[in-house]
Amino acid sequence: MPSSSDTAKRLIGTWRLVSITRKGKADPNRGRHPTGLIQYDGTGHMAVQIMPDRVRGYAGSEPTPDEAKAAMTGYTAYFGTYTIDESARTVTHHRTGNIHPDSLIDVVRRYEFASGDRLILRPVENQDELTWERIK
Repeated sequence: MPSSSDTAKRLIGTWRLVSITRKGKADPNRGRHPTGLIQYDGTGHMAVQIMPDRVRGYAGSEPTPDEAKAAMTGYTAYFGTYTIDESARTVTHHRTGNIHPDSLIDVVRRYEFASGDRLILRPVENQDELTWERIK
């Protein structure tokens, strides 16, 4: 369970994805306007889903292997618990379920609260910057 600190209280809620950039540019796997939600609750649980902005349809009622692969490219979905390290200004996502089953490792995100009720998360493993806006 996260601490009852001011940071934990500010993090709790549902956030809508505003943008994802890498070195200031759109992620080619997700397009210019991906959509998504991330949720943190007061019991220490979290979930995230991010969907690329491109519309994909299937030629038949079931996807071909190539269509299934294309649908998964750039899609992120996982859930688990989280912990906050205020001194490092990080939140760690302890993934217990993931759309990519070989990726059940913890991931660390640097966090920053920005004006306009926004949250910026920066993965420590790459140069992405995800900007989220609180849903009220």
